[in-house]
Amino acid sequence: MEFEQTFMNFLLHHQEKHNRTYHFLILMDAILSAAKHIEHYYLTGALKGNLGYANKINVQGEDVMSMDVIAHEIVIHYLRTTGRVIHAVSEESADIIPINEEGGRYFIYFDPLDGSSNVSHGLPVGFLFGIAKRNLKGPEDLHLRAGREYIAAGMFVIPTGTLTIAFREAGTWRFHIDETMNYVKPVRLMLPDSQNTWELSFNATNRYTYREGVQEWVKKNERKYTFRYLGALAGDFHRILTRGGMFMYPAIVNHPDPKKNRPDGKLRLMYEASVVAFMCREAGGDAVDEHGTPILSIKPKDHHQRTALYVGSKPLIEDIAKALKR
Repeated sequence: MEFEQTFMNFLLHHQEKHNRTYHFLILMDAILSAAKHIEHYYLTGALKGNLGYANKINVQGEDVMSMDVIAHEIVIHYLRTTGRVIHAVSEESADIIPINEEGGRYFIYFDPLDGSSNVSHGLPVGFLFGIAKRNLKGPEDLHLRAGREYIAAGMFVIPTGTLTIAFREAGTWRFHIDETMNYVKPVRLMLPDSQNTWELSFNATNRYTYREGVQEWVKKNERKYTFRYLGALAGDFHRILTRGGMFMYPAIVNHPDPKKNRPDGKLRLMYEASVVAFMCREAGGDAVDEHGTPILSIKPKDHHQRTALYVGSKPLIEDIAKALKR
């Protein structure tokens, strides 16, 4: 018989090694429970009629799937049970959600169901989260944190049963769910140096809506690498972490319908771009926005702030950043 190390055992030793408290264990146990319940509802969604639309529009102006609502409610429930969360920011809530502002220790920023348009097709979706800590040395002003202030960030890819999580200055790690529904077998991830496996991932339909400098970069470089695009940030970034290369979601500025232009980008900074940028940095990569500014250095002005995103292997990010700054 072979037994693999579980995520919680790994995390317990990680906290001891770095002389950190067990409060984080309680928080992560709740996040794991939430992810398992989301996966259960995803797998049984067709039978229970949970894969359609909820006849609602979210704060982003997007149609809400029933699974979006279910996933959001699951995560909030488990965060409340911990007593450790000050407030939460969710893609599915117009307002910041206060939970335990007096006794909490952590801020949570999450997208409970990234890529939900894939749900009705049975394709992978994600649960993305970033975690920041209360100021323990003075009064807490409840300000929104930049990605560089996160202490951890991660994602579950559902229903493939994978958890990828990064800890500040302690690496990016991947775990797989086993037959007992435990996440096991920690593997440290580093973006490969060899360009033989590198991939480019972007929505090719939009390529002519990008600014000219980005279009020129794509035309010059796209044939050097394999092209893959799933249409869900978590799934596409999952591949980049393993294969190397770059995922990009540029600003849209040249759309034939001006109403569809997104000069600030489409992805959300706090619970999408900063989450994958944090994981990528701990795996040896980098991430920038449409101006070539490091994603992790951007201080949010709004909890649903949007951004363009270029994330992946450092040489590619450095190269695209030069084109963006021209």
